[in-house]
Amino acid sequence: MHLEYTVIEGDFVNAGSASSSIKKTLKQLNVSPSIIKRVVVALYEAEVNAIAHAYGGVITADISSNSIVISVADKGPGIPDIDWAMQEGNSTASPEVRDMGFGAGMGLPNIKKNVDRLDVQSTVGVGTTVTMEVNIC
Repeated sequence: MHLEYTVIEGDFVNAGSASSSIKKTLKQLNVSPSIIKRVVVALYEAEVNAIAHAYGGVITADISSNSIVISVADKGPGIPDIDWAMQEGNSTASPEVRDMGFGAGMGLPNIKKNVDRLDVQSTVGVGTTVTMEVNIC
């Protein structure tokens, strides 16, 4: 099953809509609640990152009987130092984003904790693609 969602820059009102939709789909497929929770946490973090730090993008999810692979590809400033960004507490969020309660520097670390495989590819001035895989069985 292939699902696709659009992410709009700065659209915090709809932040979490893709993760909510995927949660509903996984429930309908009778995926374990503990697996669903991991997927939703990871995707929500990636979704908010694309909204807060980039100029929009696309989320794709491919669900098979063995795993779910989710990719969040954004157009944005890119991440100059992925190792730095993977450390808890490191954030480049604007003061406005922080005032909304986002930008604590936990996004990528939380994603890593909740997935079985994580790949972050980024080019400064072009954008970032975060690919996450969670084993279903």
